[in-house]
Amino acid sequence: MTSRYQSAYVVAARRTAIGRLGGLHRSRRIEDLTAPIIAAALEDCRLAPGDVDEILIGNASAGGNPARLIALVAGLADRTPALTLDRQCASGLDAILAAIRQVAAGESRVVVAGGAESLSTAPWRVARPLGPHRLPRFLGHGSSGMADDGDAPDGSMIDAAETLAREFQITRQRQDGYAGETRERASRAERQSHFAGEIVALKARAEDARDEAMAHHPEAAALEGLAAYLEPEGTVSPGNSIGMHDGAAIAIVVSEDVFRSLGNPPAMRLVASAAVGQSPGAEAKAPIEAVHKLQGQLNGSRPNGAVVTELGETTAAQAIAFRDSLGIDPALLNPDGGGLARGHVFGATGAVLVARLFTHLVRRRKELGLAHGQAVLGTLGGLGVAALFESV
Repeated sequence: MTSRYQSAYVVAARRTAIGRLGGLHRSRRIEDLTAPIIAAALEDCRLAPGDVDEILIGNASAGGNPARLIALVAGLADRTPALTLDRQCASGLDAILAAIRQVAAGESRVVVAGGAESLSTAPWRVARPLGPHRLPRFLGHGSSGMADDGDAPDGSMIDAAETLAREFQITRQRQDGYAGETRERASRAERQSHFAGEIVALKARAEDARDEAMAHHPEAAALEGLAAYLEPEGTVSPGNSIGMHDGAAIAIVVSEDVFRSLGNPPAMRLVASAAVGQSPGAEAKAPIEAVHKLQGQLNGSRPNGAVVTELGETTAAQAIAFRDSLGIDPALLNPDGGGLARGHVFGATGAVLVARLFTHLVRRRKELGLAHGQAVLGTLGGLGVAALFESV
C-alpha cells in the first residue's frame, strides 16, 4: 500500500493519564497539563524544543489560542507559530492530520501536534439573561455547550445513540455487555503494562500513571441496575456511555530529512484520511460513514494483514453498530479498552487514539505484528473523521 504522505512521519506519541472532572487534574491548567507531554515526546525522539517549527493543538473548551500558551510553557522558541483547531471531539486528530499535511507540503520539518482539554479549569460559557431582571444562563464549557453534569453525555448524543440502537436492534443487555468487556480489556491491559511508555506521569505518584476512571467503574453485574437516561424505554445509561474527562496527548511529526537524521527510528506514516458530515440526528453513524469514505480514498487497495481500530467510542450502542456494520473483528476494536473505560477527553480524544495506535504499531510492533491501524471518531453536530496509519 502506498501512502500519500511518505515525507511525513510520526516519530513519537505520548499522553497523560486521563482524569475525571474535578479529579486527578483538577488544578492543572491546560498548559500545565500539556507542556510535560511535549517535553517527553521530544525527548523520546531526541529532538529539542528549538527544533520545532510549529505547534498545532486541538481544543474545544479553553477559547482563544491555547496552543500559543502551551508552546511558551513547554519552552518552545518565541518564534514558533501556534495554532488551535476546533472540530469538537475530532480536534486532536485533526491537528495531527494538519501537521502531517504541513510537513508533507514542505512547509515545516518538525511539528508538535495533538489535543488538550482541561475541562476542570476551562472557562464557563453563559448566555445573556432572558430579561433585565434574570440571571445569565450557564451553557457549559467552551464552544461545546457541554452540560453542567460532566458525568453525563450530551443530550443529542444520547438521542442519536438511542436511534442507532433501535435501527440496529441493539438491546440494553448487549450494550451493558460491551461496556463491561471494554472495561475488562482496559484493566487487563493495565495489569500487563500495555500503557507503559505511553502515559507520562506528571508527578511521581502511582495515580498519575493510571487512567483515573479505572478505579470508579461499577461492577459488571451492577450495570443493568443503572437507570437509562431516557426512561422508560431508553437503553443508554451512565454505565454504557462516556463522561467528560481531562487529558492531553501529543505526537511529533517530522519530515523525511529529519527522519533520516534521527536514524530511521520506528515510526508511523499516514496512508489516508477522511472526514464526513451526517445530519445531527444521525451523528452516531458518522464514524461508520467516515470509514466508508476512507475506504473509498484507498482506490480499492487494502492493507495486508490485520488492521487494529481505535474508535473514540461514546456509547456502547455506537461501538456495537460500528463494529457490526463494518465487519470488524471484535478482538481488533479497542483491544486495550476504549473511552467507556478511560473516559472521554473531548477535543483531545482523537490525539489519544493516535497515541494508542503508536503503542500498537510501534512500541509493541514486534509483539503484536500489526502493521496498520485506524483512528476513528464522531463529533457533536454529526461529523466523523477517520485516519489510516502504517508502521515504518
